Amino acid sequence: MSTLASIVAAALAGGVISTLAAASTLALGPAWISRLVSFAVGALLGAVFLEMLPHALEDGSAHEVMLVVLAGLLAFFLLEKLVLWRHSHGHEAHDDSAEETEHQHALHAHGHDGGRSGHMILIGNSVHNFCDGIVIAASFLADAALGYAATLAIVAHAVPQQVGDFAVLVHSGYARRRAFAFNIAAGLATLAGALAAYFALSDMQQALPTVLAFAAASLLYVAVADLIPSLHRRPEPVETAKQSLLIAAGVGVIALVDALLQH
Repeated sequence: MSTLASIVAAALAGGVISTLAAASTLALGPAWISRLVSFAVGALLGAVFLEMLPHALEDGSAHEVMLVVLAGLLAFFLLEKLVLWRHSHGHEAHDDSAEETEHQHALHAHGHDGGRSGHMILIGNSVHNFCDGIVIAASFLADAALGYAATLAIVAHAVPQQVGDFAVLVHSGYARRRAFAFNIAAGLATLAGALAAYFALSDMQQALPTVLAFAAASLLYVAVADLIPSLHRRPEPVETAKQSLLIAAGVGVIALVDALLQH
């Protein structure tokens, strides 16, 4: 399979297929979603530290790569702050110490708001998926094993995200079929991002280490800022043990993918 064909297939898996998987996961209940989040943390961390950063450091300066990772983390922090500020603008804060997820906050703050929060979710989801497509293309252009590892990590974290987005759309007044159709459409942004990155980077191989470093920052931020805090809401020893095993499984699967494809 050619690099472009692999990128297209992976982008469809990362966008559209993850939406279909999310729809199936909805019927399984919250316990399965929580388990998938734990696995996604491991897959994301594995993709960053076992695949992306080593490849970026092979062809780029260590100082420049780490500087891009740092800049990327700060950029995603500021971007999320901007989105949250716009999302809550005009609403009074009820409890600054409330430990709610972003989607739960949206449900409470924007319930039945004429679809405004639903529109924001669709726009944000499309932008996020476009960036995922860039990550997929840059990864495959660097190495096939890295591409598959990145795709697996993206699908793992996209499914619980899509479940939350679907809930917000329905709560905002969208019919379930319409919400599902819009999520599918937003998923196509992954393919658009992948194709744009492929044609842009094919003639700019020297930019790959920088793009990979920024991609690593993207996945790392999702893992440590979005997913891991949600796991802390279940501090019971048994639940912590399950989470730890699933995180280790996520890392292990990424390592296995690398080992199989490298040999």
